[in-house]
Amino acid sequence: MIHLNLVREGQGPVVVLSHALGCDLHMWDGVAPLLARDFTVLRYDHRNHGRSDVVDGALSMQTLAQDAADLIAREAGGKPVHFVGLSMGGMTAQALAVARPELLASVVIANSSSYYPDRAPWQARVETVQAQGVAAIATGAVARWLTPEFAATSDGAALAKKLHDTLIATDAAGYIAACQGVAAIDFRESNRKIGRPTLVIAGARDEATPPAMSEAMVQAIPGAKLGMIEAAHLSAVERPDEFAELLKDFYAATR
Repeated sequence: MIHLNLVREGQGPVVVLSHALGCDLHMWDGVAPLLARDFTVLRYDHRNHGRSDVVDGALSMQTLAQDAADLIAREAGGKPVHFVGLSMGGMTAQALAVARPELLASVVIANSSSYYPDRAPWQARVETVQAQGVAAIATGAVARWLTPEFAATSDGAALAKKLHDTLIATDAAGYIAACQGVAAIDFRESNRKIGRPTLVIAGARDEATPPAMSEAMVQAIPGAKLGMIEAAHLSAVERPDEFAELLKDFYAATR
């Protein structure tokens, strides 16, 4: 079994936080303390990211879902958890909700997609990283993650630098494998089988996964609700208070 770096905070029902491609568990630094007042918060680094193991070979969202299932089984005391995934973490959530529904009390899919009709941009990104390393795509990626006006504030600039530093520290081969796994997703039909309470969160100014992608997931997942945050792709970084409040309101409504 591979090692996944994990941080545990708070007490109460368990919420698991799953981060975006090229980030690590610190992507949740703004949200986790707000949730930890009422919940046990488990946040972790995906394989090939942060301080978790880098594993050779192809990577699928089903593999990341199995990693998450193993972590939940090991760390959550045998009770279903509230799983929250953003971007690649949201793709992990979609795979996990169908493969291992008994592990979940609810699902939150934020700033994510169920399918990419055009995979050419992903292939271009892979080829750039292969030729020039992760640093070559880092500035453009971070520019998509945060709105320009937020990134221009002192707090936003500090967070942008931290995200940039995390991204360029990511293992290039591991990042390429994750990119290819993300590009290959197709949850359009399997999402119809999700039976757990589901909240889909969109960023109103998200260019990486526009609101239409969130709306498509809501239409496919039975009973899913849609929340909107005035933010770009990393809504949990840009507006952690609003993100945490959406989660708390959702959990209160699904008790």
